[in-house]
Amino acid sequence: MRIFRFPLPFLALILAAAVAASAQTSSTPKEPDVPYVPTHEKVVAEMLKVAKVNKSDVLYDLGSGDGRIVITAAKKFGTRGTGIELLPALVQEARDNARKAGVSELAKFVEGDIFEANISDATVVTLYLLPAVNMKLRPKLLALRPGTRIVSHNYDMEDWMPEKTIKISLPDGEHTVFYWVVPAPKKP
Repeated sequence: MRIFRFPLPFLALILAAAVAASAQTSSTPKEPDVPYVPTHEKVVAEMLKVAKVNKSDVLYDLGSGDGRIVITAAKKFGTRGTGIELLPALVQEARDNARKAGVSELAKFVEGDIFEANISDATVVTLYLLPAVNMKLRPKLLALRPGTRIVSHNYDMEDWMPEKTIKISLPDGEHTVFYWVVPAPKKP
């Protein structure tokens, strides 16, 4: 058997590299399922209008980007809301935007995974995600309290038929707002 002798600093460097690689693979940031595309202010206004957002609501915006939906709800209606966003830079931008708008007490933003976030106290949930992501979220949304309002920009939930569908014409094309209400559980 042959024994290799390495200088102590070399062994420390190998150990540090192994620890760093281990930490990197276990805490590698998750990539978003959806690219960031801001929702036009007219669409935001229509989303909040169709959901009849008010001061007593608890709003969650899943994939909140720069925070405009939560901030607008707080400014116009006094709604308490939370934006959940995966990208730290967008979370910080949303917090800065809330501070500038004077609604930091009502509009909170957290860095997190929308699939793992606790939104059980929601009365309104807003989305601007892709169809596959909406479908992956659907069981979580349907598990919310009956009467919770769900509003999606541009993408539906396949066979869960919306209660309202609103078309909005903008310079970049037509946008659609879909509106659902979480139903009461079916009795056996």
